[in-house]
Amino acid sequence: MAVAEAGNGVVRIIDMIFPGDANHHGTLFGGAALAHMDKVAFLAASRHGRASFVTASSEKIDFAAPGRVGEIVEAVGRVVRVGTRSLDVAIELIAEAPVSGERRLCTRGRFTLVADRGPLPPLPTGLEPDGEAGGVLRYADMVFPPQTNHYGTLYGGDALKMMGKAAFLAATRHARAVMVMAASDRIDFVAPIRAGEMVELRAEVRMTGRSSVLIGVELWAEVLLTGERRCAASAAFTMVSVDRDGRPKAIGAS
Repeated sequence: MAVAEAGNGVVRIIDMIFPGDANHHGTLFGGAALAHMDKVAFLAASRHGRASFVTASSEKIDFAAPGRVGEIVEAVGRVVRVGTRSLDVAIELIAEAPVSGERRLCTRGRFTLVADRGPLPPLPTGLEPDGEAGGVLRYADMVFPPQTNHYGTLYGGDALKMMGKAAFLAATRHARAVMVMAASDRIDFVAPIRAGEMVELRAEVRMTGRSSVLIGVELWAEVLLTGERRCAASAAFTMVSVDRDGRPKAIGAS
């Protein structure tokens, strides 16, 4: 699964709800929702404090509405309290219908995380930036050991999976239609991404045709303890709007 600019205290994770994440009602399993929330809390805390954090506790978690299979789920975490070695991250989990764009709050909660050292930087100030400022879709994720190859770096297939998902999300939000991948025009891998690093995906619409959208995607790596960032990969994907039979359909057509 698996943003914000460094230092503003906000991290955004965006994913899709697939059947493997759902319960027998066809809605997002509560444990999967909590996993999303804990991950975004860890990333927000680490990006703010530039220290090693562990989750200490969570306050009341409110489940307000279900997220359904096939919907987009967006977890937004903001640092809201900073102590000497601990901080709190407030999190909202929002479901979004891909085609209609209808959004609803599913879950909210507050997580307390503790750092291995202190003191931590003070609470950030300023307004939260738009998650899609400038027409660019941004979201974060984390690289875990099962996603790495025998060199301990992100496996190319998982990098492509991340970039393909970013292209799908950007195209869907732009066209508000059922989108499928038609082609990958170019992929460049320029730097490795190591286990334990944060990744940020940036997807931007470059061109819109009658039924297709060209999406440019960049995959950035960030060392959480230092804030050092590098562009690790870039790609271009052509996404096509299709009807129920899988045939190309004009964007915006009913």
